[in-house]
Amino acid sequence: MSHAEQMYEYWYAQQKLDAKVRAELEAMKDDREAVNDSFYRELEFGTAGLRGILGAGTNRMNIYMVRKATQGVADYLNGTALPKKAAIAYDSRIQSDEFAKEAACVLAANGIEAHLYPRLEPVPALSWAVRTLGCGVGICITASHNPAQYNGFKVYGADGCQITPEAAKIVLGFIEKTDCFTGVKLADYEKALADGSIQLIPDSVLDAFVDAVYAQRVGDGDGIDSLKLVYTPLNGSGLESIRKLADKLGIKNMTVVPEQEKPDGHFPTCPYPNPEIREAMQKGLELCDKVKPDILIGTDPDCDRCGAAVPDGKGGYRLISGNEMGVILLDFICRSRLAAGRMPEDPVAVTTIVSTDMVDAIAKKFGVELRRVLTGFKFIGEQIANLEAAGHPERYIFGFEESYGYLSGPHVRDKDAVNATLLVCEAAAWYAKKGMTLGDAIDSLYAEHGYFKNGLLSFSFAGESGMQTMAEIMSVLRQMPPIVIAGRKVTGFTDYANMDTGLPKADVLEYRLDGGAKLMVRPSGTEPKIKTYLSAVGRSVQEADAVITELEEAARDLMKK
Repeated sequence: MSHAEQMYEYWYAQQKLDAKVRAELEAMKDDREAVNDSFYRELEFGTAGLRGILGAGTNRMNIYMVRKATQGVADYLNGTALPKKAAIAYDSRIQSDEFAKEAACVLAANGIEAHLYPRLEPVPALSWAVRTLGCGVGICITASHNPAQYNGFKVYGADGCQITPEAAKIVLGFIEKTDCFTGVKLADYEKALADGSIQLIPDSVLDAFVDAVYAQRVGDGDGIDSLKLVYTPLNGSGLESIRKLADKLGIKNMTVVPEQEKPDGHFPTCPYPNPEIREAMQKGLELCDKVKPDILIGTDPDCDRCGAAVPDGKGGYRLISGNEMGVILLDFICRSRLAAGRMPEDPVAVTTIVSTDMVDAIAKKFGVELRRVLTGFKFIGEQIANLEAAGHPERYIFGFEESYGYLSGPHVRDKDAVNATLLVCEAAAWYAKKGMTLGDAIDSLYAEHGYFKNGLLSFSFAGESGMQTMAEIMSVLRQMPPIVIAGRKVTGFTDYANMDTGLPKADVLEYRLDGGAKLMVRPSGTEPKIKTYLSAVGRSVQEADAVITELEEAARDLMKK
């Protein structure tokens, strides 16, 4: 009997099993492939917490794996000198509210005061609650922008950042020692509410979060009240906070995409609710054709990523990429701060190793120190914490990652799509006074600094064999790095796992090529896929696009190894 079959039998033998889990176990009883995929391993726990497909089994998201993970978090927290308090939030995904309550019950049973948002709220509101309420940890039930069949379990430290690799390792140790049926302490939810070991977070905390976002304004606000906005929360958690922010900004003309307004974990309008892709924004774009707004803004289900589209001057709308928006916003923040006399001494901006090289030119122009960190916004948050520890948090002016995550203040320590919405609206209103859209803005910056183009290809590898294939591909690329890619000589190779880069070790490979092009390879930390990041610069958009096309073909070839 295989390990997966043994674990299946162990689960099946439990007397008091959740009815839904029991039904799923019954359904897979005679399907060895389904049993193997559901039980061949446990969901991996790391700095991004857990993330997986909903269902019965150790390799699935269900109440038992959530309880087990929470018990590990509780054991970790109780072994530290940190406050024995935790904040919990959740988004619109299937079972998110149920998982959040289960986590609260486990924490309460372990003597940890659990503060739970009474309804779905954005990830940055969780980061805010951790810091504001003085918690030792935070938990957010979300799978970000993954398809509907996924859910996840993110863990935050007392600083409001996702936990460090060191903390994640300790938590994992406790999780591995815990039996999900016999090793978990569990309180009764209603009794815990009555005795105060579980408390609902008051609306004043969310209001204070929105106030903190509003305080990050960098412009003078002139013209923002006349901005015509279409907004979509993609059936997620962003609507309440975005509406509160729009009211504070004085935006009078905001239309919400009706099909994507209400929370719905099935995401019926798009299989992949990610504002990075056109399909997710399509309903918003269709509404733009009717409403003719100045800008379309979309936030993902947990409202930490923000996408946008603007008029293209030809009667349609143009999507702005994450890298483009990062460049636009850094440039706008620098211009606005300088004009207002509010640029700090020795300003710092932070981005990731896979984000556009164009940001270097913007930072240099304005005398901003640019720091590059590993992928994952926790590393940007860590830089804010370092500046704070040194007594100069004001030096931080902006951080972004190419995957549509932005943050302009130290109020939270994760990417914040509410904050991003503020900045995008401010920038759009500022450029509108010049008769320009944000599309015109990035085109102007391209003309000034060069046509930087970026691409991203993801290659999926499903199941147990998929993980092995991913490992084999990375091993080959590491041991026999190519000397030519897309007909261009490799002029530089960096293995972030085995070379001294000044950053934590990471499973990332970087190939710099003749002509300023670049290709990077990184297995996803949350999904069974390898991502390839492509970068090119040209004298025209056509020249840069041609290089990206060649790099895409080269990336496909590399994934065949």
